[in-house]
Amino acid sequence: MGRFSTPLILVAGGGGFIGGHWIDHLRRRGAHIRAVDHKPLDQWHQRFDDVENQVLDLQHLAVCQEAVAECGAVYNLAADMGGMGFIENNRALCMLSVLINTHLLMAARDAGARDYFYASSACVYAAGKQLDVHNPGLKEADAYPAEPEDGYGWEKLFSERMCRHFREDFGLQTRVARFHNVYGPHGSFDGGREKAPAAICRKVAAAKLFGPLEIVIWGDGEQTRSFTYIDDCVMGIDKIMASDVVDPINLGSDELVTINELVSMVESIAGVTLKRRYELDAPKGVRGRCSDNAMIQERLGWAPSIRLREGLAQTYAWIENEMRAGRASL
Repeated sequence: MGRFSTPLILVAGGGGFIGGHWIDHLRRRGAHIRAVDHKPLDQWHQRFDDVENQVLDLQHLAVCQEAVAECGAVYNLAADMGGMGFIENNRALCMLSVLINTHLLMAARDAGARDYFYASSACVYAAGKQLDVHNPGLKEADAYPAEPEDGYGWEKLFSERMCRHFREDFGLQTRVARFHNVYGPHGSFDGGREKAPAAICRKVAAAKLFGPLEIVIWGDGEQTRSFTYIDDCVMGIDKIMASDVVDPINLGSDELVTINELVSMVESIAGVTLKRRYELDAPKGVRGRCSDNAMIQERLGWAPSIRLREGLAQTYAWIENEMRAGRASL
């Protein structure tokens, strides 16, 4: 089993979107996996019978110690988070995720785990670097001087430092990836925690299936982002964990688009044209955000392989199918 020959691999947040895809990747490699999430099992995005699935609240140290027992590697993909609407309106809840990472680090150290992965976010980057829609790409160094997204971004930045110091002080081999807007099938697409690609796919599918033929867009639609398809994210994690890169590193796409362009892509995939209505006072985040991939390309030879339209086509098809099956709260 190669480097997955450790007795057990813990995936915290295993019932989540990225966690589910990462577990599927590991199990295909023959890994022995313990998946942990606080959600009831019937709410997990994906669940596999050949995985040890546990419902636990990892905010508590004793629970983290139980979860990490006998594990040689820990992947922390757990966080209380969602799209921009959730992040801007639940800052305290987002910051409480610091308990999960802190206690998992302590438990991993005490259990003698070898490897530790932390899922950080582009929300750590300084707001002053994201004022222009023509964002040239956020370099890893742009996280300092610190001015991250209030709440969620501060928790991520603090937890990155915790990983660094546990590596320096205790020898735990930590790795940190800064995710940039990961999307794809088997993710949240309604309920308030969904991100822009899934939300727009849902809105377009709802208009197509049920009418009226219009869509509400948060902001003026000219804010820019880059979006990373889940398969590229999984391959990136794999490369980071096999590397000697110990500092936080971007894991994202550098294909910059406006939200209006994102809507147009999904309309084209769905075969509809919708009237657009803009909510200028809705949560919309920074003006422009894109990943600078120079470091990950140079150090790991990684670059995203799936273009946005290709990933959106697969995501839209899955979401429309879920909605046709009645698995959405409209």
